[in-house]
Amino acid sequence: MGTTDYDPFNELTAPPPDETPMDKAIREQRELEARRVSDKIDEEIKLEKAALKKQKGTVRVLLLGQSESGKSTTLKNFRMRYARTQWKQERLSWRSVIQLNLVRSIITITETLQSEMDNEPIESIPDDPTSPSTSYAYSYTDSRALRKPSNNSRSGTPTPESGLTGKHQLLKLRLGPLRRVEADLKKRLGAGAYEDDGKSIDPRTGQLLQKRSTREFGVRLLQDALEKGSAVPYRPGTANARALHSNSNAAQGEGEGEVDIDDATEIIASLKEDMQALWMDGAVKSVLKRRGLRLEDSAGFFLDDLDRIATRTYQPSDDDVVRARLRTLGVQEYRIQFEQPAKENNFLPCTSSSSSLLPVKTNNAVSALQDFGKEWILYDVGGSRTMRHAWVPYFDNVNAIIFLAPISCFDERLLEDPTVNRLEDSFLLWSKVCSSKLLGKATMILFLNKCDLLKRKLKSGVMLKDYLPNFGERSNDAATVVKYLREKFKDILKQRSPEPRVSYFYPTSVTDTKATSTTLKTVRDSILREHLKSADFV
Repeated sequence: MGTTDYDPFNELTAPPPDETPMDKAIREQRELEARRVSDKIDEEIKLEKAALKKQKGTVRVLLLGQSESGKSTTLKNFRMRYARTQWKQERLSWRSVIQLNLVRSIITITETLQSEMDNEPIESIPDDPTSPSTSYAYSYTDSRALRKPSNNSRSGTPTPESGLTGKHQLLKLRLGPLRRVEADLKKRLGAGAYEDDGKSIDPRTGQLLQKRSTREFGVRLLQDALEKGSAVPYRPGTANARALHSNSNAAQGEGEGEVDIDDATEIIASLKEDMQALWMDGAVKSVLKRRGLRLEDSAGFFLDDLDRIATRTYQPSDDDVVRARLRTLGVQEYRIQFEQPAKENNFLPCTSSSSSLLPVKTNNAVSALQDFGKEWILYDVGGSRTMRHAWVPYFDNVNAIIFLAPISCFDERLLEDPTVNRLEDSFLLWSKVCSSKLLGKATMILFLNKCDLLKRKLKSGVMLKDYLPNFGERSNDAATVVKYLREKFKDILKQRSPEPRVSYFYPTSVTDTKATSTTLKTVRDSILREHLKSADFV
């Protein structure tokens, strides 16, 4: 039987035998348009597949915890270790923030001395295990808003009982220009915003009184603030700075005018010896202790580094940036393209419980995974009570939660609500996060943070059982306390999780960059391993 060239498809697509030239032109135009639409659809499908593939390989991590729990510091550690190029470019921009931290500490001390000179009563709350001291309230806040009005005359004369003399009064006046430096640095960093959600408590009855402002300078977007803070180049020895330092009106902090950012550096440097004299003075330290003010335990503390920071050529170190405090009021999003060290190339996370990495042979499949999990998006959200409603939109498609619980705060209250114990608030917040169905498949990572402060506090004689009666007669040392609290957080996770999930618990002091770097490598490997599992790669 012979072959034939008959093709039924050609018969279907062949033009009509009686097609006129005009009909042919119309038909060809329709076919051309159909091909254009088809090609466009194919391209859109290709782009959607590529975007979906990229999205599937992106790791999303949400940092949660109450205000001043260490979220921003953890994020800094992540960026310092895994986005080193970007970190180095940004580091100098933190100088204005660190200077502001330093100035705020000095101003807080001078205001406390003024309170002592004016015989203002010390704010106190009746001793109650569930109502700890309020020394936390001065952690980088506007202490002018925390002082109670006094019935005594505001003479400002040092009293013999306080140990303060005319020398301290003169020192306080000499440091007056720092108020204008503070105002200028705030302006340079951004207009700022303040929360007014604290409450005052009657020290006799424990009853809530009128609302009390807990003003703290903050910025909406950290990156914008850093760019503004570094916008003016440094110019040493300006005449404006020298004139301000010698101006008697400025010495009392009441003069008008504005200080340039380079002038702020000049003034801080010129007042270094006065700041050192204030901080090292024995009578001043006695007043701070009596009034429950421990600046050294607060974020953004740099008074022990005055020799290095209060200079005209100061440049921030990595540790300085990690320790710096700048409150953020919105959600901060950071994209990190991991700069993979050469020794970690061609490695994939293992599927065992260990966080070690197993070498594998390089092939096409492995090559396809080279960029998987390379891009991370980390969200740092505000932790105060008035900002927690903003968390929920970021719960969707999150791969992991890093929750920071500052366990040294067992004897402190929330700044925005002094009736609530900070550790109890962390327990309640952890419980809500664990019970969220939106986060049911997210890897849970808990940082039991501020272990360094916990150890110092316990050594000073503060007893955990006075605040957590169930702790009983266990040994009041850091290791025992950390183990006890870790088990409590584990129990909450087990009871509240909608389904079994992967979880990791780490005792941390995130201001210790070396130790935190090791922890973050383990955390990164753990998150990436679970991400690969969910993507069906392992």
